[in-house]
Amino acid sequence: MQIDLFDAELNQILAAATYEEYKERLSKYNCRRCTLSFSRTNIVIDRGNPQAPILIISERPGENEDRVGKPFVGRAGELLDKMLKAIDLDPDKHVLITNVVRCKPEADRSPSKEEADACFPFLEKQIAVMKPRVIVLLGAVALKWVDAARADTKMGEEVGRFFSVARFPGIQFMVMYNPAFLLRDPTKKTVTWEHLKALRNYLHEEELL
Repeated sequence: MQIDLFDAELNQILAAATYEEYKERLSKYNCRRCTLSFSRTNIVIDRGNPQAPILIISERPGENEDRVGKPFVGRAGELLDKMLKAIDLDPDKHVLITNVVRCKPEADRSPSKEEADACFPFLEKQIAVMKPRVIVLLGAVALKWVDAARADTKMGEEVGRFFSVARFPGIQFMVMYNPAFLLRDPTKKTVTWEHLKALRNYLHEEELL
């Protein structure tokens, strides 16, 4: 785990022994590790249950998430909740939802490499203390920052497939279309339903629900 000899607060976050400690320390941290910090209102950490077997990772907060301090609280969040409930997953019980970066950009854009790299220690620590069995990556941006080996692959080649990532052993990953993208392109909803059913089948086979 990355440490910073000149930032004791950061080191305390990365040394947290429990999820509760991690979240409390990060929520109080006045992070200035990248320029996203100057456009945020709140550090957006999570929504859902940190004891759940499934972690869902998107790319970044938006205006609604920044204001409320929780990920996926707008129209895309409503659609994500409907998608989860369609396969009998309770968004408050069976999953935890987060982002690659914790602060909203100043405009509607994806995080840069520098921003993702600055925030990645927080995501890595979150995964370490949560210990999910399955991680669902929403969209190509989340995929490329979590697994650099797939940065150049096309979304259509990865979506709906299970795979592993060497730096996160023991966790099964799946990529799905981001609900925000589905709102712009509803034609992908049919294939997304097949991906959701595959996820449900895997969870039942592994007795994770």
